[in-house]
Amino acid sequence: MAGEGFYDAGALRQIATNLFYGWGYNFYRAENQLRADDQLVRSQAAALLGNAMASVESAESNYRREFLPPPSRSKPFPDAVAVASAQSLERLGRSIGAIKAALTHQPVPENDRMTQRYREEAPTLQRLIAIDERLAGQCELLRTMVNQKDADTLLTRMKDLEAGMEAIRSTLQDREAVLLGRL
Repeated sequence: MAGEGFYDAGALRQIATNLFYGWGYNFYRAENQLRADDQLVRSQAAALLGNAMASVESAESNYRREFLPPPSRSKPFPDAVAVASAQSLERLGRSIGAIKAALTHQPVPENDRMTQRYREEAPTLQRLIAIDERLAGQCELLRTMVNQKDADTLLTRMKDLEAGMEAIRSTLQDREAVLLGRL
């Protein structure tokens, strides 16, 4: 019968296993679960930052609509304080977006023989998960600080928000240090 090799479970399993090993994947290694967990935690933390950024952008939009009307003959130039406040909100949103991008593009340890030769992958991934737990908590705290808040609230809490973003950046640096073997 033509094509009977496509239905032989033993041969299919061997082909799949060889492919998976070639791709660096092993079903039963704890490192694979830890790597997947790390990626999941980072993607969820990035989603929290995306929500925070959307809240800030919404507050900025509402603020601009309310305090920066189109120019008229009676008032051709906008209020300088309102412009500065709107720009501050815009910078806040961009900063959150930059942190989100940095978080999304953080690497995980490579699954290759050279990495395994010089560093144990599982302990490295466990340290990363501990850092990512802190990272997720920080992202959620930032999200709750800006979620559904109006522009005035955000402007009055700007120092706290900047300190929170700096803490997240510091955690990302710790994560990079673990990946580079410095921590």
